[in-house]
Amino acid sequence: MNTSAQIELRRRRVAILFADVANYSRMMSQDELRTALAVKDRIQVFRNMLGDYSGELIDIAGDGIFLVFKEAVNAVSFAAEIQEKLTEKNHGIDPTKQIKFRIGINLGEVLLDDEEMSGDSINIASRIEAFAQPGRICISGAVYEDVSTKLAFGYEYLGAQEFKNIGKSVDVFQVHENAESAAMTTALRYDRKEPNFESIRDQSIVVLPFSFQGNDQNESWFADGLSDDITTNLSRFHEFFVIARGSASIFRDKEIPPINIGRELGVRYVVNGNVRKSGSRIRVTLQLLDAQREKIIWGDQYNRDIEDIFDLQDEITQIVVSTTAAQIEASERERLRQIPPTSLEAYGFVLKGQNHIFRYTQAEIRQARGLCNAALSIDPRYARALSAKSRTLNLDWRYGWTEKRDAALDDALNLAQVAIEIDASDARGYGELGFSYLYRKENDKAIRAYERALALNPNDADLMSDMADALAHSGRSEEAIELLQKAMRLNPFYPDQYIWHLGGAYFNLKRYEDTIRTIQTMQNPTEGRRLLAASYAYLGKDEEARAEAANIRKAHPNFDVSLWAAVQPDKFEDDMAHFFEGLKRAGL
Repeated sequence: MNTSAQIELRRRRVAILFADVANYSRMMSQDELRTALAVKDRIQVFRNMLGDYSGELIDIAGDGIFLVFKEAVNAVSFAAEIQEKLTEKNHGIDPTKQIKFRIGINLGEVLLDDEEMSGDSINIASRIEAFAQPGRICISGAVYEDVSTKLAFGYEYLGAQEFKNIGKSVDVFQVHENAESAAMTTALRYDRKEPNFESIRDQSIVVLPFSFQGNDQNESWFADGLSDDITTNLSRFHEFFVIARGSASIFRDKEIPPINIGRELGVRYVVNGNVRKSGSRIRVTLQLLDAQREKIIWGDQYNRDIEDIFDLQDEITQIVVSTTAAQIEASERERLRQIPPTSLEAYGFVLKGQNHIFRYTQAEIRQARGLCNAALSIDPRYARALSAKSRTLNLDWRYGWTEKRDAALDDALNLAQVAIEIDASDARGYGELGFSYLYRKENDKAIRAYERALALNPNDADLMSDMADALAHSGRSEEAIELLQKAMRLNPFYPDQYIWHLGGAYFNLKRYEDTIRTIQTMQNPTEGRRLLAASYAYLGKDEEARAEAANIRKAHPNFDVSLWAAVQPDKFEDDMAHFFEGLKRAGL
């Protein structure tokens, strides 16, 4: 390039957005005309909205769109509204024919001349877009740093990614349009410290998600369910320290040696396996690895009829237990086995439903409830299905996804009660019972239910977090803090909800600086801002308190302290008055 051309180049800092249609080539090969017209229609939606966000169209190539924005806030807000509108357009369309865009956004400098825009920042945005799942938005760490305190979205950290032809790793976050439900999502921690491997307990273990091999990938739930249930079975033994399924699931489909995963999670033993299903037969191949000594200590293969799956789960659990030399009392073995469903089909519906529940969106929860109902239509006394349906109603109550909130909470309580009457060995029912009692402000009953749940499953980190919240709302914040610290060790990729609960416990103890430091580690602090505002107010930091109050109003335009009082499940009036006085001092 000559000197005069170099002089004409200029730099500009912009937010870069790339979008393209997932599975575009496949849909074009199946129905070229319909797909081309549908994509053209969606691209027009992009064009129509662009001016509202001060965006600039750079290029359209087939199904791909290249846009830039002056501010990252505008780019992310635009992307969220676009995805919402495109979801509406897909309503009622066969899932195989739906037009779903992947969107990637980066923030950085670009080089401009009279003809084109170029630069590494554009390449990064393009790679992030290709990394995103259909219908989702992914952003770079640079965008996250700019927008996380300004927009009422949730952000799930997906880790530092190595992209082709990009000379550095790029932090990637997935945007969750519902910030409240995003607080429940297990994810890599952006600020996580490495575990101290020297302090690892001998009976610490993780069961990695099993891979699935079969002709029908729609049956992959079977492999997920098997690994999850083995985790649950192992979690019931007090001698074991079992990593939560949520943290284990982070490593699904990752090309990382299992021994390295064990060291990453800070456990000694790793269970790794795959499942092949063909007709009514299954083959399960398993390995047990010692991450500390870096060796395989046991491996086996099981060929069974699929109807024997519940016996197979028990057998695998007992082999893992005996191989890792845990001293298990006979009474522990007796309560290992839950009452199984009368139908394998009902079991499958529940496992599929659980996968939807863990995504914590209104649409996914509705799907989950439909699958629970399908299971119950086959086996009306299937306790696990009743517990799972109770959870869907609890979430409807928590996030206001129903106009009949009180009825949803009552129904959740009733389902949990029936579940434990049918199967008193299943911790899930007691956990749902505890949640329902807490938000009915029956705190003592809630804590007793959680105690029973943890007696049945002493390694369930999510139960610990929920119980800690109940303790904090019942004047027992010191105990809550201790329990949350244990939960974070069991579930090292814990969701923001754990931090939210920890911040609340610190606030109750009037440890305002600790509250602020804790909430600031949330990947998305939207739901922690009430604690931030009140803590700043009590510390006399009025400017910061009012700034947080403004952010609360932005996320919840109709926020009212008196209405929130109806939701807050504090047992003691002094604790409630303490919190609401802080909010009022902040200007709410």
